[in-house]
Amino acid sequence: MIEHFFSPNAVAIIGASREEGKVGHDVLKNLITCGYEGKVYPVNPKADNILGIKTYPSLREIKGIIDLAVIVVPAPHVLAMVDECYAQGIDSIIVISAGFKESGIEGAARERELLQKIRQYSMRMLGPNCLGLIDTKSALNVSFAADMPAPGNIAFISQSGALCTSVLDWAMHECIGFSKFISMGNKTDINEADLIQVVENDDQTKVVLGYLEGVNNGTAFMDAARKITREKPMILVKSGGTVAGAKAASSHTGTLAGAENAFDAAFKQSGILRARTIEELFDYARIFSQQPLPKGPRIAIITNAGGPGIIAADAVERSTLKMATFSKDTLDILRSSLPAMANVYNPVDVLGDAKADRYQFVVEKVLEDPHVDMVLIILTPQAMTEIEKTAEAIGEIANRTSKPVVTSFMGGKRIGASLKVMCQRKVPNYSFPERAISAVEAMYKYTLWREKPIPEIKKIPVQREEVVSVFKKVRQAGRQSLGEDEAKEVISVYGFRIPKSIFAASEAEAAQAAGEIGYPVVAKISSPDILHKSDFGGVVVGIKNDAEIRRFFCEITQKARRLVPTAEVRGILVQQMITGGKEVILGMSRDPQFGPLLMFGLGGIYIEVLRDVTFRIAPIGLHEAEEMVHEIRSLPLLKGVRGERPADIRALTDHIVRLSQLVTDFPEIMEMDINPLMVFPNGDGTMAIDARITIS
Repeated sequence: MIEHFFSPNAVAIIGASREEGKVGHDVLKNLITCGYEGKVYPVNPKADNILGIKTYPSLREIKGIIDLAVIVVPAPHVLAMVDECYAQGIDSIIVISAGFKESGIEGAARERELLQKIRQYSMRMLGPNCLGLIDTKSALNVSFAADMPAPGNIAFISQSGALCTSVLDWAMHECIGFSKFISMGNKTDINEADLIQVVENDDQTKVVLGYLEGVNNGTAFMDAARKITREKPMILVKSGGTVAGAKAASSHTGTLAGAENAFDAAFKQSGILRARTIEELFDYARIFSQQPLPKGPRIAIITNAGGPGIIAADAVERSTLKMATFSKDTLDILRSSLPAMANVYNPVDVLGDAKADRYQFVVEKVLEDPHVDMVLIILTPQAMTEIEKTAEAIGEIANRTSKPVVTSFMGGKRIGASLKVMCQRKVPNYSFPERAISAVEAMYKYTLWREKPIPEIKKIPVQREEVVSVFKKVRQAGRQSLGEDEAKEVISVYGFRIPKSIFAASEAEAAQAAGEIGYPVVAKISSPDILHKSDFGGVVVGIKNDAEIRRFFCEITQKARRLVPTAEVRGILVQQMITGGKEVILGMSRDPQFGPLLMFGLGGIYIEVLRDVTFRIAPIGLHEAEEMVHEIRSLPLLKGVRGERPADIRALTDHIVRLSQLVTDFPEIMEMDINPLMVFPNGDGTMAIDARITIS
């Protein structure tokens, strides 16, 4: 049914208006003046004719088949109009009207009732509270936007109608066209995942842009995005994340996670390029729409001014790109043809007196070099510079090369005419070199994503029944937090090695347990209500004899009862003391939109201070686990410094995958930490020293 939204044979505008400035008037005017060739049925009980078209008092008076209805009536009347649409056999509707959940409690109730009707009638609905949509292929404009975009290869999907109008205005100024322009509004029915599938199958669409404030179904969104980004780049701005992460959390992972990290992980795993600003969104849109993808990271810079060339080179060094090293043939021909003062190495300085022919010669020769994957051309408007002719020459070359070409013509008044030339020739220009480098880097990252193998997720055989039994006992006790011994029992089922540990309810039992384990030992408070044991001195390490273990039993339990009087204090855990490994943390916090958000980072007591962590949405495979390990800044510590043996990174990545399967197998796990996980020298594996789990 969704195809009726983009290529309908007949459209009804319910709430069409005779008054200019009314939304119902603008929507109808756009539909009939932008070239739509299907049938148009305005509906207004108080008018016989609007804009020269016969107008109907109600849908019931229309005899023809209607594929799409656009509703532009006050919110309290929308539900009745949906009933009329159903009676007329209309299966696709756009509700432009506002006054739903965005307006308060009453509007939210109205929106729930609207969705109930849509589901009951097996309809599909865009909106409510949206700008409408535009499809340039069918010349369909059922929006109240001020302009009709030129046909092009970009599809734009947005939750914000106001942003849509700004993007349209910008695009007309930049000579950029669109295939589809869709305002989702409140996303009550049709959401971003549905629309991603639409543009994936659209031959007119080469690039997908979007603005999101949230997603309705994280899993469906990621599945749709993973599929489309193998063929078409998707660039999104995500807003509204700074407050969402502020929530109460009992685990380190829960404290550090938050919605922004979940979205970053989801975008990374789905091949989505995240634009941090609207300016970046425009920058990326321009280059992806107009230029071919680079085959590699090697960029050549050509400039008529030394300073901007150095600035560009600095930007390259800070990025994932590389400065291209020219072949001997290229260097020889540049050296023999350019003035003696010119720099023939990258960046190539063609000097301030360079005219169009010198630029053209250098650009052509550099692009011919097999060691160059892309070219940035910088121009500053000096007295002898042939600005427009240079733009013409660059445009002609860019249109016959398979390598991306971008420019940074720096200035204002003097470069105005040249920007129009490059706009027409589809050569993206950036005001400053750093923005150009950022844009070509985005293209290179997308090239890497397309080459990346699809993750392979293998199931590890485990005795799931043992975990089910532990969770059942915890629930029967009226608890949500597992004790440390229970948490360790759960993770041991999934292959985590744990130190020998014995529960002691008295001084005598503590001494006996320590004797069995062998000194030195560690003593930890045992309480399902105290998760951060070290915060109040609930952990003592290096206990050497019976006298010490008895004394610390009393100190730890008494302090716990004094500082946390509501806690159930059972006794202590006497644990084998483990040394010689590197401390890391593995964790999970269940995100409301994307599900289990895995965390990995440097462990121990400094986790929330250093925040050297990385995230992924589970389930993940071994390759993604390896990426997590290699993303942290403290990776050199794991690889070994100053003669230390490297840590067993293979075992570490294996255990990240095991954690991924655990939290995927048991959706009732809301938060968990394994902190620290000791990673021993290569070949010696890992050991989980402490663990905490909270279930729903």
